[in-house]
Order: sequence, then structure tokens, then C-alpha cells
Amino acid sequence: MFNFFEERDHKILSFKDTIQSKIFEPISDLEVEAYTSKEPLSYPERTTGDRVALQPGEKWGDLFDCAWFHFTGSVPSEGCAKKIVLLIDVNGEACVFDDEGNPVRGLTNGSSIYERIHGEPAKKVLQFNDCGKEGQKVDIWVDAGCNDLIGELSKDGTLEQAQIAVCHENIRSLYYDYWILCELSCVLDKNSARYSRIMKVLFDSMNILQTFNDEEIDKARQILAVEVNRKNADPCLTLSAAGNAHIDLAWLWPIRETIRKAARTFSTVLELMDRYPDYVFGSSQPQLYLWVKEAYPKLYDRIKAKVAEKRWELHGGMWVESDVNMPNGESLIRQFLYGKRFWQSEFGMDTEMLWLPDTFGYSAALPQIMKICGVRYFMTQKLAWNSVNKFPHYTFDWEGIDGSTVLTHILPEETYISHAGPRAISKVEDNYAQKNVSDRALLLYGIGDGGGGPGAEHLERLERLKNLQGVPPVKQEFSEEFFKKIDRDDLDYPRWRGELYLEKHQGTYTSQAKNKKYNRFLEVKLRDLELLASIASLYGFEYPQQKIDEIWKEVLLYQFHDVLPGSSIKRVHDESLQRYEIMIDEVEGLTQGLLQDISGNIGASGTENPVMVFNSLSWERDEWVKLGQDWANVNASAMGWKIEEFGKKIPEFAEFKATQLLLENDALKVEFSQDGSIKSVWDKFNEFEAIRKGEKANVLKLYTDNGDAWDIQTEYRCLPVEYFKLENSKAYKDGPCVVLEQNYVYNKSRILQKIILTQGSSRMDFETTVDWHEKHKMLRSEFPVDILAEQATCDIQFGSIKRPTHKNTSWDEAKFEICAHKYVDISQNERGVALLNDCKYGYRVFDNIIDINLLRSPDFPGKDADQGRHTFVYSLYPHKGDHIEGGVIRASYELNMPLTVKSLPDKKQDLASSLSFLTVDNENIVIETVKKAQDSNDIIVRLYEATGSNCRTVLSSDMPVKDAWLVDGLENDLQKIDVQASGIVLDVKPWEIKNIKLNLTKV
Repeated sequence: MFNFFEERDHKILSFKDTIQSKIFEPISDLEVEAYTSKEPLSYPERTTGDRVALQPGEKWGDLFDCAWFHFTGSVPSEGCAKKIVLLIDVNGEACVFDDEGNPVRGLTNGSSIYERIHGEPAKKVLQFNDCGKEGQKVDIWVDAGCNDLIGELSKDGTLEQAQIAVCHENIRSLYYDYWILCELSCVLDKNSARYSRIMKVLFDSMNILQTFNDEEIDKARQILAVEVNRKNADPCLTLSAAGNAHIDLAWLWPIRETIRKAARTFSTVLELMDRYPDYVFGSSQPQLYLWVKEAYPKLYDRIKAKVAEKRWELHGGMWVESDVNMPNGESLIRQFLYGKRFWQSEFGMDTEMLWLPDTFGYSAALPQIMKICGVRYFMTQKLAWNSVNKFPHYTFDWEGIDGSTVLTHILPEETYISHAGPRAISKVEDNYAQKNVSDRALLLYGIGDGGGGPGAEHLERLERLKNLQGVPPVKQEFSEEFFKKIDRDDLDYPRWRGELYLEKHQGTYTSQAKNKKYNRFLEVKLRDLELLASIASLYGFEYPQQKIDEIWKEVLLYQFHDVLPGSSIKRVHDESLQRYEIMIDEVEGLTQGLLQDISGNIGASGTENPVMVFNSLSWERDEWVKLGQDWANVNASAMGWKIEEFGKKIPEFAEFKATQLLLENDALKVEFSQDGSIKSVWDKFNEFEAIRKGEKANVLKLYTDNGDAWDIQTEYRCLPVEYFKLENSKAYKDGPCVVLEQNYVYNKSRILQKIILTQGSSRMDFETTVDWHEKHKMLRSEFPVDILAEQATCDIQFGSIKRPTHKNTSWDEAKFEICAHKYVDISQNERGVALLNDCKYGYRVFDNIIDINLLRSPDFPGKDADQGRHTFVYSLYPHKGDHIEGGVIRASYELNMPLTVKSLPDKKQDLASSLSFLTVDNENIVIETVKKAQDSNDIIVRLYEATGSNCRTVLSSDMPVKDAWLVDGLENDLQKIDVQASGIVLDVKPWEIKNIKLNLTKV
């Protein structure tokens, strides 16, 4: 049935589009030539590409092609004494440069597939002259990429628009007056007086605007002004609004394009700041600023000037907006160490905020890491993406595993790319669960993900929303100012303890497995290098500080939340893998050089076939090691070296058995089925069966996986399961090991798995090589353990957390895939079983089954993800007691950080034949890091309590300690520590991280 009032209201609201169409009046076309290339060219090189003359509608490039556009023309008589703008749209991202080759303004195509709910992405209006002159020349150069904001090819890479136009400023102002009231009407009660008044003035102004002459426009604005200027009286809630441009450093575009995105975005910010005095903007990620400094130094200087004026805020303390599930604890500290030092050295400023709006869940170790690095506040919005449970808080105290708390704010609008209109503000008020406690909330506005940032439309809206009756008032201010205003002792915020688990994107724990392996490998190898270099520096050898810093920063770059999680395009991952391999070679080269320097000066008299065994862990180790074809059982000093003899004959071990159906050493007896799976693991040391009776372990299962790189479909276990088929196997002995080598096949893929038991060890290693050629499949292996426990213990940074093995609640069930680092353990009081790994992160632990996600092969956004060869190790580790009594923590470190064995040269000099650089006398303590201080030759030692217990420990060294200080994560002195004859006595709280700076005597 026809409804007159609905029809009238629709006409009123849609009239804003009519007004908008009148703002710009094209008066002349520009001439266009472009110089195209596959990769970006610098400003001096801009004419070296392939030249093409263009008309609108003509193609100039394919996805990620580049071009320098040259736009020329002259202002016709119709533009005389009028405001002149240029309308430019190349169906890609672009940046205007000045005559000296500096970025001055970004441009974005209107046909971008950017989601319109967050606003229009187009930035195609270039300011030219406020008072045009007939014949005035237009001559501008524009650097462009043939991709939209989020890496898509728009309209087949054709030129869209290139025109000189008159901008009717009075119509433009009229449009924003009309638009703001239209938006406001959408959030008001239709029975309210405010709604009725607004619809009346909209209707009246619409009826006046027949020819859009100046008289009509002025009269319409006067009518609208009555309601545009109607103010709030005494608001209960005020919004702090901050401009931002979330820029993914790599995602649906390569890293090289991000550098140009920064130039486009930041130059646009600066141009708008000159036009809008209230505009404040912030951006995170020192890596981004470093790129701008190197590529666009004058633009960087302009940014620094705005920071000094307090118009531009430095967001967050991390080097990049990192993933915080998979990087190890040291990586997260280095994110802050390098990030905050950059802010300080470049801008003379610090920040107390962590800025992670788009990261896929947050580790329970993070609050303590933040606090020791001088960070008090945390901002995100990602938990609004939960797929099952609504996260209950927006402002709250987040408590980590050690008891550290940080004030956290989740954006109530549930986006960091607000369009900054009344509907956005109304959503903040409706959602904000803590509005009964706090009188402020944060709103972030601007086009993001692919950059771009706020446009003039955002700022026009905010000018009208300062105190508009009908929605809470909005004040543009820095985000850190907002946090300081809500950080009050008299406000009783709720508290959330433990991890902030995101009920989405669990596929990122496994996608792009090679990136994850290389990241873990470099974290370990950098750790070993820094320890070795610290020791060597005390013997007079050079500490390679600059190179270590360079490598660390690049490792941190690839921990960005779309690279390490595996959610970028193929090119991003291919390029990062190439760089990983180069960095590994560099780290190993430095390490081998230092080993050569040290081993060439070690005394080894009286030892036949001497080798140096280097151990980077903080406890002694008795292990079997292999050098060439020879084996030896060695004792390795804690965090140091020991000379051992190699080449002795390996004795026969009576307990050894190796057949296709049985492996046995002195610790374990493992029985296999004909299909290669395990049907029994008998722990001989502790006398219990590890595998549930009647079930099979290590069945290599293939699940249909129709998810993308982010998400595993929850129903995957309901679909038919396929299996790798055992093709052949052989069993043999290798020194102190018994080995069952199994070959599996499925479709075009193959698996070679060596299952290894070593004399004296309860660890059963699965050394696995996969030649993977499947798509939309997920490879998993599960171990149904004969343990009854309600929780599994999962390794995280600087500690562990408990996760449910049941589905009692929707919160439990939502954790169908969890992230863990080096181990997952399920234990009863008297016994337990752990699954260790050297590069995997995705697990499922329901029903006391430890299920590890080995590989998955989504095809979006990274095509052909993880096709090819993979090598990795996972290990089953039965033990007595819980994971603490059973030594799971140490076992997981030992798997990831094997001993280093180096043959000694004939030259024998005067260094000690054994050295324990650092030791602790309490098994609960792990020394995680030893490195040179950033600003001195002192040594930084980072240790933590790993079991959740209060303890006292003595930190000692074979080298004389002159002085010691407690420092924070950024290496600032906190207090001096007494150095006693026995060492340094430390009282450590559960899960506490201690940072100690040592002044050691050089040898």
C-alpha cells in the first residue's frame, strides 16, 4: 500500500545526492600521457617508462603495474575568478608530486571495492586555485599504482577521469549541512520532536532548491542552520575522535606498494591539516615512518613538524602492528624496544599505548610485556569479530598471567574506519557497555586497511558534530589524551583475566607454514647468536650490533599481522621467504664466525678427537649428538661450552628393538599397526600406557578445508575424512637411536616420516618431510592420550595457560582451534603426555585428544599456499606428574634449541675448556635472552619464572660480575642489585619476567 509519508521521507533523504552532484562543474578536459612500468620508478626516472597517450576509458595497466601520469591543460574562461579543482581518477591509487619530486597529495579511485558501509574511498579532488585565472596552466605529475585501496584491479586498469572543474563552495557547505541532518534523522525516534523538526527543515530547504542559484542556496542554509546549530545541554557521554589510516604493511598488495601508500596517505593528511585547523591525526608503526624517511625525506620532515605541533600523534609502541599469538616473548619485547627507541630518537617522544586494532587475538603474556616496556594502555576492536560469544566489555582492566594489568579500550563502534557521521556516533553510544562507568569513548575515523585516511568529508561532518543535539558531542583529540581522561582511580572498570581469544581466524595458526618455520628458526638462531656474541665480546671479539639490529627489525616486520599469520597474497609470502633465507644465511655466518674465533683459542690438551659442544640453554644437558657419521654422549655446560671427545665406539643397547611394528629403547615401547599408526606407547620409566586403549595415534588425516587463509570452517570434522596411505616402511638402528622410517602417499602428495627413539630419552620424535600438492585440504595428526583432565596446558610467551578439553560452555566450544608454542600438555596428578613441536602453532585439545594441525592449503588470498616441500618435527613426550614435574618445559626448549657441535682445530691456546657463562640454581627459572645492551657494553639477561610459582634463585656466572642492575624491558635502570660471592639473589614471582644488566670483567 502506498504510504505518502514514507515516500516523502525517502525523497527528502535522497535529495542529498542531488545536492552533491552540483558541487563540481567540469569545464575542461586535461590532456593525459603516462609512462608505464612494472615496478615503481623514482621522480627523476619518471619518463623512462613506456609512454602512452590516454583518453578516459583507455587501459594503461594490469594489477600492480605502475605509471607516472602527466596531466596538462589550462583554465578556460568559465573558471575565471572561481575556485578551481582538478578531478582525477586513474582507477588506481596515486600521489601528486611537486616540481622537486616530493609527495603533496594522495588520490584514490572511486571504483574501489572498498566496503561502502565505512564511507566512500574516493579521493579524486585536487585543490588547484581559490581564484582561477583564464589561461592558467595545469602541469602536474602523478605517481600511480594500478590497484585500488585493497589490492584489486579496478575497471581493467583504465583511465576514469581527468578534468578541470569549478568547485561551488556554497553548495559544498550546503551538502554537508543537509547530509548531517539526514544522517541524524536515521538515529532519532521518529516520534520525537527533534526528528519532526529536522524533517521539516530538510523538506523546506529541498523545496527552495530549484535552480541552485546563490540566493536559493543561502536561504536553504539559513533554514538548515536552525537544526544544525541546535546544541546538547549537559551530555553524559563525550566521544574523543582521532583521525587514522590503518595501513597494512603487506596484505593484498606487496610491501613495495605499502611504501607508496604511506606517501599518498600522509601527504593527504598534511594537505587537509592546512585546511582544517581542528584536525588531529595519528599513525602507528615506526617501520612505516622509516620507509617514508628513506624514500620521501621532505615529506618526513613535514610529518615531524606536525608531530612537534601536536597535530600528529605517534600511535603504539611496537615496530609494526604485530601478530601477538605466534611471535615468541623476546620478539614482542623487541617490537617495543626498537619501536619506542625509534619514536624517541626521531621525535623525542614516547607513547604509553599499544595500538593493535586488527590483530587476531591477544596473548595472556602481553600485559606484563607491555608494563615492563612502559606501556599502560591498549586499544583494539578485533574482539568485536567474535563468531560465537559477544565480548562483554569495551573499557576494562586486562590482567595477564602474572597479575599485570593494563587499561584496555575496545572501540564501541567496532571499527577503526568510522565514517564519522551521526549513525557512527549513535552506534558508539548504543554499544558502549561501560557508559554507566565512563563518560568518554574513542572513535577512530578515516579510510583504512589500504590506507588513504580521512577525507574532507570526515572533517566537514565532525565540524558539525562538535555538539549537535541528538547524539553525544565529539571532540577531536589525541588517543592518548582520551586514555588519560578515563584512567581514573574513582572509575570501577570490570576486569578480564587471561588471554583475549578471538573466536575467528584460527586458520592463521597454520596457514603459510614455511613463514612460521622460518620465523621460529630465526628467533632461535638470533637467540644463540646474541648469547655467543655476548660471551665472545668479553674475550675481545666484536659484537655485531648493527647487523643483529638490522636482522631483528626485518624479522619483526614479517611478524606483521597479515604476514606471519599467512593471510597475505602469494607475492608477499614469496618475497618474505626469499628474505628469510638470506637472513638465516647471515645469522649462521655470524654464528659460525664467532664459533671459529672462540674454538680456535680453546685449550683441549689430553683429549682425542676434541669437539666444542655449545649449549644456549640455562641448564646442563646430557645428550647424544651426531657429527658426520659419528655419535657421542656429551655433557654440555649451561649457557656455554664444554670440550668433549668424539669417535668412541657406541655400546650395544640391550633394550633396543626396531621392527616395522615395534620400536623400543630403555624409556619407551611403541607398537604400530599395519597401517603405520601407533596403537601403544608404554612408558617404561613411569609404567603407564600413554595411548587410550583401542584407539590409534599419529593417523595422518586429511580433512576437507574450504576456508580461506584466515578461517577454518567449524564443521570440517563433520565431513568425510581421508588418510595418507602407508606405502612402505623400514626399521633400523642408528647409533643410540632406533628408527622406523615410513613412506606415505595420498593423491599427488607424499610424506616421509622418521619415528625416532633415542637411548635415555622419553621423547619420541616424528621427523617429517612432506611433499605437499593438495588444495583445500588440511593435514592433522592426533594423539588420543590415556589421561583424564579438564584442561590442557599450552605454552605461550614467558609462561603457559590452561585451556579446556571440554565444551561445557559456548566460550569453551568456540576454542575449537587454539594457539600454542613449543608444547601442549595434558596431565593427571601422577602422569601426563605432552606433544612438542619445532614450528607449529595450531592445536585442538577436546576430549583429551591432542590434535596438531600440520598443514593446510587455502587458495585465498595467497594462491597455491604451501605447495611444495616442508620439513618439521613434532614429538610425543610421556612423563610422570604434571608438566612441571615431568620436565615438559625443558624438553620443549631442548627440541627447539639443539646443541651445537664444532670440531676443534689443531691450534690449542688458553681459553677455558668449559664455561658456564650464566646459570640459575632453580629449575623453575628459564634464562630466555642474553644480549649486549643497546647503549653500552654491559650484558642484558632476561629470565622468567616458568611454572606459576614464587621462588628464589641465584644467578651466577663463571665470569666475574662487577655490578648489576634491575632494568626494564627497554633497558632503563630501575635499581642496583647486590652482587654476592655466590652470585645475584633474585626473588621471582609467578610468571615474572626479570631484566638484569650486568657489568662483567673482560677476560
